[in-house]
Amino acid sequence: MTNTKTEAPIEAVAVEPSRGDAFTSAQRLGYIIILGALSALGPFTIDLYLPAFPAVADDLNASDAAIQITLTATLVGFALGQLIVGPLADAFGRRKPLIIATGIHVVASLAIAFAPTVELVTVGRVFQGIGAAGSGVVAMAVVRDLFSGQRLIRMLSRLALVWGLAPVLAPVIGAQLLRVTDWHGVFFFLAAYGLVMVLVASFLMIETLPAERRGVFSGKAVARRYGHLIRDRAFVGAAILGSMAFTALFSYLSGSSFLLQDTFGLDAQQFALAFGANSLGLVAATQISARLMRRFAPKSVATAGLIIMTSGAVSLLLCGLVDGPLMWVLVSLFFVVSPLGIIMPTVQVTALANHAEEAGTAASLIGALNSLLPGLVTPLIGFLGVSVVSMAGVMIGALLIAHVALWFIVRPNAHSGVVS
Repeated sequence: MTNTKTEAPIEAVAVEPSRGDAFTSAQRLGYIIILGALSALGPFTIDLYLPAFPAVADDLNASDAAIQITLTATLVGFALGQLIVGPLADAFGRRKPLIIATGIHVVASLAIAFAPTVELVTVGRVFQGIGAAGSGVVAMAVVRDLFSGQRLIRMLSRLALVWGLAPVLAPVIGAQLLRVTDWHGVFFFLAAYGLVMVLVASFLMIETLPAERRGVFSGKAVARRYGHLIRDRAFVGAAILGSMAFTALFSYLSGSSFLLQDTFGLDAQQFALAFGANSLGLVAATQISARLMRRFAPKSVATAGLIIMTSGAVSLLLCGLVDGPLMWVLVSLFFVVSPLGIIMPTVQVTALANHAEEAGTAASLIGALNSLLPGLVTPLIGFLGVSVVSMAGVMIGALLIAHVALWFIVRPNAHSGVVS
């Protein structure tokens, strides 16, 4: 693997001016709203129906493990879809692949709403994940098209706020939906959300990738772009770090509904409140991350976030081993979930900074790993039996891999300067 590390002789790493530098504050705010809404479609698709897991299991006469596999199916579809949409977005522009993919999401959401068996729900969730994949890839690529330097960091931190906050808020909103509808209604809601995003992409978004900057969509060209990425050690390390941090998060997401409602006796609304409390930490953490990267290199900020996240997971394991109270569980989970807001902006900056020409492909690979690896790992919680110990064990295993990636790949190879 080729070492792409470059060290600057001065602390600040200068960058070229970008198109977004000329935007007014109102224009940047508009992009944040549109791209944030697009970015939230994937997390909402994955997590909105988490509070309905017990109800879906009862209605379809399915086991807890079978219901958790529907979550895995969504993550696998989301990963595969991103690997497809990313190269398409680099070859044909950002808008068309987004519109087609989101249209698939709408159709799949409606199919799931009418599915009579858990097997058909699982198949539909794969296609729903594939369809939702375009939104996050295109949003990240558009940001890289328009911004660089500190503006890139600030914009990515705003999107990271959405990417981190949406998985936490989605179950809260899902719980509120369940007060007025059943689990079928959750998927009607997702279909409506996808339809709105199709209209936004069709009428409000501009194309940010000029024809002269587009690549060729062929097997050879796609392989060359992916090859360029995997030869960049800093990119690879950041991708592993991010995917393992997300695995820790999804260990919580996949098991928390059963754990907090069945084991600790919370109802759907109490579960939603407990879930929503973590959103406050995520909001603060994403903004702290952006501010820290004005003074410290992204890899240094990532180190602090990962240490805090690991401490939370270890505390959770100790709580499970001594059969600790609910409050200990909730506090530990807070310190697992919140630091993701510190880590993810650093991952995105490290991964995208040197790949402007293949931003869509880079975003797709990051996103695919953030979906596929958690999707493959988190079913372990269901098969081991949902408990505080099994959840914490999966978290700690993932975070240990994240530490290896950080200390042995990212830190030796990522730039040590502050991005100017």
